Amino acid sequence: MNVSVSPIRPRNLSAVAALLIPTVCLFWAFWPTFGELAEQWNHNPTYSYGYLVPIFAVALLWVRRGRLDPTALRPSWWGLAFLAAGLLLRLFGAFFYYTWFEELALLPCLAGLCVLAGGRAAWKWAWPSLLFLTFMIPLPYTVATMLSSPLQRLATICSAFVMQTFGMPALADGNTILLGEHTIDIVEACSGLRMLMVFFALAVAFVMLVKRPWPDKVLLLSSAVPIALVSNIARIVLTGVLFETGVNSEAVHAFFHDAAGWLMMPFALVLLWAELTVMSRLLIDPPPAPVRTARTPAAVRRTPVSQRPARARKPVVREPERECEPSHAAAHPAEG
Repeated sequence: MNVSVSPIRPRNLSAVAALLIPTVCLFWAFWPTFGELAEQWNHNPTYSYGYLVPIFAVALLWVRRGRLDPTALRPSWWGLAFLAAGLLLRLFGAFFYYTWFEELALLPCLAGLCVLAGGRAAWKWAWPSLLFLTFMIPLPYTVATMLSSPLQRLATICSAFVMQTFGMPALADGNTILLGEHTIDIVEACSGLRMLMVFFALAVAFVMLVKRPWPDKVLLLSSAVPIALVSNIARIVLTGVLFETGVNSEAVHAFFHDAAGWLMMPFALVLLWAELTVMSRLLIDPPPAPVRTARTPAAVRRTPVSQRPARARKPVVREPERECEPSHAAAHPAEG
C-alpha cells in the first residue's frame, strides 16, 4: 500500500516562521507582565478568578470553531498596525510608570498576531475570546478605590433598609450597621466589588454562549450589575438574621466572610436563570430562517426569452368563409 505524502511547500514554512518569530518576541517582551498578573491573581482575592479567564477564552475558540473557514485565511498587514499600537501603549505605560497600560497592551498585540496570521476571517473567529481576556487584567488602583467606596455605602444603606423592613433594629452608621448589641462592618473586601467583577465576567461568558437575539443579550448583560449588588445585600441581610436568631458571633462572622462568599455566586446564577426564564415567557423569539436544500433554490431566476423552450402552438381552426350577399349598390346600379 503506497501512501503519498504531499511535501511541505517552502512558502508555507516561510509563513509559519514569519509568524512564529513575532510571537516568541511578544511573549518574551511580556513575560514580566505575566508574572505581575499571576502575583495579583494569587494575593488579591478580588481577581482570584484570573486563571480561569485564559482557559475560558481558549474554550470559546473551540466552541466557535465552526465559524472559522480555513480556506478564507489570508495574512493581512493590518496586523502590524495592531502590534504597533500595542507596543506604543506598553512604552507609554513603562515610561510613565502606569502598570495597567503595560498589561492592557497585551490585548492589541494578540489581536495583531491574529490579524497578521489569518486576516479578517481569523479576526471574526477570535474577537470574542480576545475581548474576554480583558477580565484577566485588574482594574487600576484609582478606579478600584473609586468604585469600592460607593459600593460600600450602597450595600450598607440598602441592607439596613431591608433589615428594618423585616422588623430588625438596624441602623446604618457610615459603613457599619448597628444591630442591637451586634455590629456588622462593611469593609472594603465586603463592598461587593469582587462579586461584581466575577459575576460580570460570567454574564459576558453566558451572553457569548447562549443563543438569544441581541436585544435579549443586551438586557442580560445590563442586569449583571444589579444582580451582583442584590446578591451582596442578601449576604449582609442573612448575616443580620443569624445575629437576631441568637447564633454564636464567631460562627456568624465565619459565615459572613467565608461560606456566604461562596454562596453568593450560585445565588446570582439562580437569579440570572430566573431572568432568562421570565424573558423566554414574555418575549417571543423570531421564527427560524428557512433551511435551504438542494431542491429549493436560493433565488428564483427568470430565464431569458431567448433561452426558453419553444411552446407547441395550438392549431387555429378557422371557420369557413361565408359568401357575402350583394350589396344594395351592386344590385341596383346607379342610374347614369
